[in-house]
Amino acid sequence: MTNKSKRTELHELGEFRVIDHLTERAKSINKSTIKGVGDDAAVINMDGKKMVVTTDLLLEGVHFDLTYFPIRHLGYKAVIVNLSDVFAMNALPKQITVSIGVSKRFCLEDLDELYSGIYMACERYGVDLVGGDTSTSYTGLTLSITAIGEAKDEDLCYRSGAKLNDLLCVTGNLGAAYMGLQLLEREKKVFEGNPNIKPQFEGWDYILERFLKPEVRKTILEELHIAGIKPSAMIDISDGLSSEAMHICKNSKVGCRIYLEKLPIDQQTFKIAEEMHIDAIVAALNGGEDYELLFTVPIEFHEKILAIEGVSVIGHITPENTGAFLVTPDGNEIELRAQGWNALKEE
Repeated sequence: MTNKSKRTELHELGEFRVIDHLTERAKSINKSTIKGVGDDAAVINMDGKKMVVTTDLLLEGVHFDLTYFPIRHLGYKAVIVNLSDVFAMNALPKQITVSIGVSKRFCLEDLDELYSGIYMACERYGVDLVGGDTSTSYTGLTLSITAIGEAKDEDLCYRSGAKLNDLLCVTGNLGAAYMGLQLLEREKKVFEGNPNIKPQFEGWDYILERFLKPEVRKTILEELHIAGIKPSAMIDISDGLSSEAMHICKNSKVGCRIYLEKLPIDQQTFKIAEEMHIDAIVAALNGGEDYELLFTVPIEFHEKILAIEGVSVIGHITPENTGAFLVTPDGNEIELRAQGWNALKEE
């Protein structure tokens, strides 16, 4: 802990400004380092091939609640979180390492369940578990997974490649994971008030799975490749559509317009949002943990993009000085703000 008189609280900056502050002095001194901090994954040159590396940390009580999170699903999701970053670089994941911190309340059988989910994800996506570490924890369960992938240099995709008039596209649908979390939190509170009441999860399988056991869009990347389309910029949606669109705009030095009526939202998301008095559009923009892909493509690929099932064109890229806005059906423009997950927000 620093003893300096000046004290800047982390929440005053927010997660992304803290990251920028801590990494502004990071300089690459090795020729093999192609891309360092600032994208979904680092890129390293290894004998002609490009290796991408990414890591994520999941902390009990911060990123997951084992009251309602099956530990096998947690292992699966922990892998997916990392593979999503690799796919967002237009690369293929090949290996992972897994490091865990466990408290005494966990037994061997618990860890077997955790790793059964990890191995399930590895098998599904053709990834090898090649190492890791295990340590004692005094604060429950901690998971840290590093994913390693590879790609040809010409296939790699960064956040910084979006160009004026590019189409802004997204895979799948948005907001379902956030509404699944809201449902779980609601039923947890009911259970804490009366343990005899059965949780009301019937009919909500889709949004629950979107939060507890997400998948990544490997097949979409394959279809883009077959169609001869390479995204000009790409990012995965972990912190919310608004935050990720702003990342692309910042890194590419562009603006964007996203059209509200084009946002892909599942009917189950609309239904539970209405029941819980939550705006489904807000959930889609700021909810996060969808692990869909947000990407841009040149406008000449418009027809080809529309032909790919599971991809929606939601907007386009504009000049940097026009900013990033959501356009309503009546033509009003609402400025996009990064209101998604902030690990350092003030309690």
